[in-house]
Amino acid sequence: MLELIADNMALFWVVLVVLFALVEALTAGLTCIWFGIGSAAALVSAFFDAAIWLQFVWFFVISIASLLLTRPLVRKYVDAEKQPTNADMVIGRVAIVTEAIDNLAPTGAVTVGGKVWTARSADGSRIEERCIVVVRRIEGVKLIVEPATGADLNIIE
Repeated sequence: MLELIADNMALFWVVLVVLFALVEALTAGLTCIWFGIGSAAALVSAFFDAAIWLQFVWFFVISIASLLLTRPLVRKYVDAEKQPTNADMVIGRVAIVTEAIDNLAPTGAVTVGGKVWTARSADGSRIEERCIVVVRRIEGVKLIVEPATGADLNIIE
């Protein structure tokens, strides 16, 4: 029985390599490539008729080593800083309310940088037309604004 298992270990490792490669191909980020590498190392040891326990040791050692050695490098490229878009440039800018902002209605529009945007109040309060507001963030295609204070008015272009 043990000999039958030992004879099929190469097949077991091939299946794992293919499985990990398939899962890796179906996911957006690097999730299990390291285990695929570990499975490939164990497959090589199975070709050399290594003991089953040694094949598993190779699998775990190579998987963990490849994870530890490459993860910081991979994170640097996968989790790269977000590139600001043109829309992000309106955050922190002063805008003029062109349509009264009422989150309950839901209505509201502002003009900032020569463009009209749908707007909502950051705290849910109603903001009247022709008021000056500051853009705090963007949610979807809506600017989230709040009334400008004296300090905010110093940044008018």
